[in-house]
This record gives sequence, structure tokens and C-alpha cells, in this order.
Amino acid sequence: MKGPSLLFLLTCLLSISISRAQPVTASPGAQFSVITCGPGTELYSTFGHSAFRFRDPSLGIDWVYNYGTFDFDTPNFYVKFVRGKLPYALSKQRFENFLYTYQLENRYVREQLLNLSESETKALLDYLEENNQPENRFYKYDFLFENCATKIPEVLSRVLGPSLEYSYEHLREARSFRYLIHENLYWNSWSSFGIDLALGAVIDRNAAGSEFSFLPKYVEQQVDNASLEDHALGGRKRPILDLKSPKSDAVFTATPLFWMLLVLGLTLAITWIDYRNQTRSSVLDFLLFFASGAAGWLLLFLWFFTDHTATAWNANLLWAFPVNLFLAFGVFSRPKGKPGIRKYLVLLLVFLGLCAGLWLTGVQVFSPVVVPLWCALMLRYIFLIHMEKFSL
Repeated sequence: MKGPSLLFLLTCLLSISISRAQPVTASPGAQFSVITCGPGTELYSTFGHSAFRFRDPSLGIDWVYNYGTFDFDTPNFYVKFVRGKLPYALSKQRFENFLYTYQLENRYVREQLLNLSESETKALLDYLEENNQPENRFYKYDFLFENCATKIPEVLSRVLGPSLEYSYEHLREARSFRYLIHENLYWNSWSSFGIDLALGAVIDRNAAGSEFSFLPKYVEQQVDNASLEDHALGGRKRPILDLKSPKSDAVFTATPLFWMLLVLGLTLAITWIDYRNQTRSSVLDFLLFFASGAAGWLLLFLWFFTDHTATAWNANLLWAFPVNLFLAFGVFSRPKGKPGIRKYLVLLLVFLGLCAGLWLTGVQVFSPVVVPLWCALMLRYIFLIHMEKFSL
């Protein structure tokens, strides 16, 4: 699947050309299946991928219908991508070309045959062919609710109607969206840190059974546990590429935790020197206030000026406080402190305490990587409250 990008966080992104669909009629031996692909090492491929496969041996057809594509020629491509307005599309390609990418990336590919009648197979083919027309193929992507994986059960429901029933009894434990996202991420990675920073409290609610389908591996389970009238929807399963998902082995010095600990260590050392000498390192203050403030403005932009549904109600704004950006440009001055500034710093300490409270109560889960950064900010805020020379 695609990871939000941003975050995208955020995606299930495969860049392949979009070709005009050609009309075709299914033969009696035609067969549909659901393809599930393993995760890759890049952020866009971290969550795997889902697609439909259509085979008709009598016509020599072996196609993949793929809802995870987009067009790089889209005007203002990067602006639309960041703002969540980039249109994604259904595309059709030969299965051998589709498979080649996963061979190169050493990612597994599994197939689930669908137990469809001849009329149901034809109806699904007609739907996908019609949906692949230039005027129909584009849709508005959403990381959690409208992506390459969610399209599989959605399309099957549209075509098969009320005779198709999904069961979620196999999902025995409640899981939040954030928990499900982290099943595919190493906690001490830049991808994980960026997603936890960019996505708000809206992803900390438990996902309903049908909402697990934003991840391809759960779509695979959903098909396994679905029924179509008096028989199972999913038929025989087989591996096409029986490969182990590649692992990304980053050295510790390249991880976000290392850099956050480095920030904390430098803040501790410089603050101790400042305390001993009764001085203030304004460069350190500028960097901390500027970085936290700039991060806050980015989070505000993602919340209010994009269409990403997962970036709303982000409590990271309590420590990445946007006003800090303006304060950063006043920290070089050294006259006697003002009470208003001290009150502002006390407010920042309260906000840090609120972050811890929200985390402990489960309102929003934060990345563990931010804890050293919180400690650095807290230490410096306390020191600046103590210093009477701090002023705008």
C-alpha cells in the first residue's frame, strides 16, 4: 500500500503508464484473483500493495488492474501531492510487467483466486473496463480510506451486491490506525518518526473491521473470510514470488533517536556551562525555538490547508509550538528579562506536561523518539525562566 505520504506521509505508489482500456469479453474459463504484494524498503512501498488479476487463457490475456497509480504529468504534481489533492487512478497492464518490479525489489507476491460464476466474472470485468476509461479512472486518494487496498473490497461489493458478505471474526483484538501503521514500520526510523509527527489524534481511535482494509495484508484476510451466497469468496491461494520482504538495516547514527539524543546531550552540556558561567548561549536557544516553531507551522499547514484526513487534531503542536518561530528571532538580545516572557515559558512547560498526559491517557500516541527532544526543550525552558537576562 502507499504510505501517506507525507507523511505522507503517507503510499501504494507504482509509476506505470496509463493506457486506454480496450473492450473485451470474458471467455468461460476466465478467472479473477486478488494479488497481494509484500512491503518494500522505500516509504511508498512500506505497506505493500493490492490489485486485481484477470486471466483468460483462451484469449491469451493476463492483466493486472491496479488502483495504485498516478500520472507524473499532472499539473502542479508536487503541490497536489503535498496537499492531498493528487488524483490517483486505475490502470491496466500486463501481469508479467507488473511482476517484474517485485522481482527486482525482492518482494513477495501472493494470489487468491476468486470463486466467481461466469456471469459474476463478466460483471467484474465490465466494471473494471468501464472504470478504466479516461473519464472514470481517477479518484481522490486517502491514505486510510481510499487507496489501492481499500478499492479491492469496495469494487467487489459494488459488483456483487448484497450477496457478498464480509466477516471480521478473525480480527480478535481491537487495533488503532496508528498501531496498524506501525506493524509495517521500525519504530526508530525516519519514516516512523515522520508519520507519528504528521498524523494527529484521529488515527488513535480503534479501526472498525472494514477499516483494516487500508492495509493489503488485511484485505487478503478479508477475502479469505468473505462469503458469496452459499460458498466462500476466496478460493485457492498460491505464492507467485515466494520471497522474504527485504529489511532496511540502518546504522544507529543514521536513526532519528541518535540525533535526538545528540540534541539532548548538547543541550545538557551547554546549559550546564551557561549555568556555571551565568551566561546564555543564544545560538542554542535560536535553534531550539526555530526548529520547534517551524515544525509547528508545518503541522498547522497539514491540518488546515491540505485534504489529508489523518493530519487533524495533532497534539504535537503543543510542543512544536508555532509561536516559537517568532520568538526565535528575539533570543539574541540580552537585556533584563520581562515577566511576560517568563509566563510564556511556563506555558510551554505546561504544554509539554499536557503532551505526556495525552500520551498516558491514550488520546494521542507520540513517537518515543521525541522524548529526548521534549527533555531538551524542558531543560532549556527551565533554564531560561531562571535567567533574568532573557528578553525579547
